[in-house]
Amino acid sequence: MKHDFLDKYSKLGSVIHKLDPRAKIITFLLFIIFVITTAPHDYLSFAAYAAVISIVVFLSKVPLSYVFKRVLVIIPFVLLVAIFLPFANKGPEGWTIFWNVMIKSFLAVLATIMLSSTTKFHKLLKGFELLKFPKIMIMMLAFMYRYVFILVDEAHRMERARDSRYFGGEYLRQIKIVCNIIGLLFIRAYERGERVYQSMSARGFDGNIITMNELKYVKSDMIFYIIFTGMILTIKIWSLF
Repeated sequence: MKHDFLDKYSKLGSVIHKLDPRAKIITFLLFIIFVITTAPHDYLSFAAYAAVISIVVFLSKVPLSYVFKRVLVIIPFVLLVAIFLPFANKGPEGWTIFWNVMIKSFLAVLATIMLSSTTKFHKLLKGFELLKFPKIMIMMLAFMYRYVFILVDEAHRMERARDSRYFGGEYLRQIKIVCNIIGLLFIRAYERGERVYQSMSARGFDGNIITMNELKYVKSDMIFYIIFTGMILTIKIWSLF
C-alpha cells in the first residue's frame, strides 16, 4: 500500500526539512499572500518572488522532476478556468487577467508543494494545531490522510476481483457493475468509520492529537524567519514605490 504521495521526500536532511513546521507554514503563507496581492503588471516583483521560491527549492534538495510533476497535476485545472478569461474580457485586459491568474497560481502551488514535500504530514498537522487552526479541520485532514490509502487499496482489490470474474459485456452492464463497486466501497468506508470511532472512544480519545516529539523553535528557525520574510517583504515594499 503506497502512502507517501504528498510527503514522499519529507525524510531528506536539507536545511528546509529541519525547520520547525510552524516556521514554514507562516513564511509560506506570507509568501502566498504577498504574491496574490501583487499588481498584474509588476513583472519584476513576480520574477523576484520566483527567484526566492527557487532558492528554497534548491536548498530543499527535492528533485526538480518531482516538483514539476506535482505542479503539472494542479496547473491544468487552473488553466481550464483561466483559458476563458481572454474571451470574457476583450482586448489586452483579458490577457493581463489570464497572465495574473496563471503566474500567481504557479507560485502559490510551488510554495504549497515545498511545504508538503519538506514536512512530514503528521508534523505539518501538529504545526497547524499549535498555530490555533480550527481543530475540526485538522482532525478531518488527519483521518483523510490516514485512511484514504486504505480505501484506495480496498478499491484496487475490488477491481481485481471484478477483472478475475468478468469477461466483458454490454456497456450498460459495465456501468451497473461499476456503480455496485462504488456503493459497496461507500458501505465499507462507513462501517470502517464506525469501527474506528468505537475504538477511539474505548481508548478515551479527547480530540487532541498526541505526538511523540513536541515541536520547538531553534536558532535556525529564527534565521529562516528573518531571511525569508525579509526578502519577500523587501520585494513587496519595493513594488509599492
